Amino acid sequence: MVHDYQRVIDWLDDRIVNRPGRIVVAFLVVTAVFTAGATQVSTEAGTESFAEDVPEQDALEAVDREFDPAFGPGTTSTQLIQTGENVVSKRGLTRMLTVQYRLERRSDLRIVGVTSPASVVARTLDPDATTAEAQLRAVERASPNRIDVAVRAAARDNPAFRTLLSRDFNSESARATSSITLVEHAVPDLASGEQSAGTNPLTPIQREMQSVTASVGGDVRVFGSGIVDAELGTVIGDTLIIVVPAAAILIVIFLVVAYRDLADLLLGVLALVMAIIWTFGFMGLAGIPFNQILIAVPPLLLAVGIDFGIHAVNRYREERVEGYGVADSMRTATDQLLVAFFIVTTTSVIGFASNLTSQLLPIRDFGVVASVGILFTALIFGVFLPAAKVLLDYARERYPIPTFSQTPLGSEDSPLGTVLAGGVGIARRAPLAFLLITAVFTAGATGYATGVDTSFSREEFLPPEETPGYLRALPEPFRPNEYTVTRDIDFLEDNFETGEDEQVVVYVEGPMTRDTALESIHRAGADPPDTFVAEDRRASERSIVTVVRSLAATDPEFRRLVERNDRNGDGIPDDNLDAVYDALFDSEYATLAGQYLTEDRRSARVVYSVKADADSAEVTEDARTVADRYRYEATATGNIVVFQAISDLIFESAIVSLSVALVGTAVFLVLVYGVLTGRPSLGVANFVPIVVTVAALAATMRYVGISLNAFTATVLAITIGLGIDYSVHVVHRFTDEIELRDDSILALERTIIGTGGALTGSVLTTVFGIGVLVLAVFPAIGQFGLLTALSVVYSYLASVLILPSVLVVWARVTGVRSQADAADASDAATAVGDAE
Repeated sequence: MVHDYQRVIDWLDDRIVNRPGRIVVAFLVVTAVFTAGATQVSTEAGTESFAEDVPEQDALEAVDREFDPAFGPGTTSTQLIQTGENVVSKRGLTRMLTVQYRLERRSDLRIVGVTSPASVVARTLDPDATTAEAQLRAVERASPNRIDVAVRAAARDNPAFRTLLSRDFNSESARATSSITLVEHAVPDLASGEQSAGTNPLTPIQREMQSVTASVGGDVRVFGSGIVDAELGTVIGDTLIIVVPAAAILIVIFLVVAYRDLADLLLGVLALVMAIIWTFGFMGLAGIPFNQILIAVPPLLLAVGIDFGIHAVNRYREERVEGYGVADSMRTATDQLLVAFFIVTTTSVIGFASNLTSQLLPIRDFGVVASVGILFTALIFGVFLPAAKVLLDYARERYPIPTFSQTPLGSEDSPLGTVLAGGVGIARRAPLAFLLITAVFTAGATGYATGVDTSFSREEFLPPEETPGYLRALPEPFRPNEYTVTRDIDFLEDNFETGEDEQVVVYVEGPMTRDTALESIHRAGADPPDTFVAEDRRASERSIVTVVRSLAATDPEFRRLVERNDRNGDGIPDDNLDAVYDALFDSEYATLAGQYLTEDRRSARVVYSVKADADSAEVTEDARTVADRYRYEATATGNIVVFQAISDLIFESAIVSLSVALVGTAVFLVLVYGVLTGRPSLGVANFVPIVVTVAALAATMRYVGISLNAFTATVLAITIGLGIDYSVHVVHRFTDEIELRDDSILALERTIIGTGGALTGSVLTTVFGIGVLVLAVFPAIGQFGLLTALSVVYSYLASVLILPSVLVVWARVTGVRSQADAADASDAATAVGDAE
């Protein structure tokens, strides 16, 4: 098998050295194909893709689909948020009705219905005012006092009226500082689910509505799914336009230091661009949309590509300074590096592909794209770059191409070489003691890291309410757009009884006409769990039961109907429910009833209030407990429950993917070193720095307060994929050097000083290339960038400080002796001879 792999390496060496032009042309043709594919990449943003196939989300979607919502950024509705004045005053009502009138005149906005406090007040003043124009005329003709009376009457007689006004609404003084108007649209594409990926037909409609509301004056905001989707898509573009140029500038700066030659620099940059194009082209051809998590892929590919490029050029230069020719130098370099690249690429793919075990689609997409991208990067830097470098240096011999420094990074006499030799010094003096200290540190870090939190929230996906000042100070086109989504969502939560973050929903499926249906809903709320808001030992709830009781309290005829069908006198009908529902839906409470009971009367929605400061995990557990009390099939859902379920999946995903990556990497390293060197135990030695790095990074997450979320859940597995790079290059170079010297210390010195220089150049460019993610408009992406940069630093330090001691101990255990070991053995033998 060793001979088989060597034949493959020799075959590639021959093509790279003897036919470089063909390789370069072939790679450029493939790049052109992938360039066309890259133009087909769509975008996808928000939390929806994370919730696919989550049972709690399926239930929530059923609730949104089957029940008439009080209000919310639904798929076919727009909210008009009016604030900045007393919205139920004559002036406030006139302003909103003027907006409604102008909107209804626009057929292109596809409006089919409007519900607003202004319309309710106008209909109270004039029951015959059915159009916005007639309602506006009714309000304009009424006196302020008469309007106040109408507001009080609407608050008394129409329960839905209050839900559209802010919490500070006072019916006695007829004052409210803000209101919500619901505008329903007929959008066939949304209704049929046939809209194209990454688009929302409501976006142009709601953008146009913003122009209309602006013409009326005052503070009337347009909010809905179209604007949310548009801003989520915009923030991805804003992040990329900041991060990519910043990464490019920093990378070029450090590549200048690493290559110190203009032609080599341009060649390295071309290879990096090709790796990005190939990856995006694959996404476009495979139909994988670009989402927030995938923002991290380009910097990751740049990081790995930079590392490969520096190692390839540096190893080639080491041979060139020894006086060897272009072909011989590249053949020697690729003989070593293609094997190292194979090991690094395979272990990186194992690390990234471990995310395919996740139940969350975006994380699986990340695993696919990152894995394929790493394979592309290895091909480009392992085959294309060496071939192009051969062509370049042959051209240098024939043409006056400017040539600057062609010396490798690091030498024994250089300051960098002296610093890098520190790990070898420790390995020479006290490797066992140092490894014991390292083991204690790793165990402590692992124990501490078990306390890392997990989270999943809408805020992680939303643009910031206020863009940081340093981003606002950027010139065009780098300055981010102004975002309104987070501001409006926060405003709704602070001022209206939306309750999405202070409520859970139980979705009940079953024939609600059965005699015990309403009694079952009522009994489920008795003796509520601790996280539920309680009133007289009952859960504070809103359901079809509460609607029935509310109408019975104000409508004598309906009350008599309920009493005739109430067997036990508790105010809840338990007989002839069809007749009760018919009367309810024929009343003014029909809209309110539609929020809790479907028209076919086969499912119900029950909303429970929960304590604002309650732990999400406890709320979720209690909601499931209450759902189990129902005699029908009942599912606990709502934002709290859905996000907690996804948070649990994120934690599971992180642990499973990390376990798969660790086990897969360990097994592969043992096998590959067994095949390539006949020493499988080298795989274990290679694996030690990775374990230390993962433990240190997880402990750092807890220490700085960064939780495992939708973005950072992949970082531990990524640490293996990126970090293995550094230790593999050290171990693989060590195996070559030990064969030449049969002395572990001398082999380590040569390895660390030679490979360590390339590693240092790589870590600097990688850290700053990935570190620019802290500039991302998404704070969560910034956290991901910080953690990934730290993982690279930890991996580098472990490779140059800890790995030398590991290799010395390995050499002693396996019988590869250093000069110091040989001297000790000789002294011992002499002493024995003298004693005899």
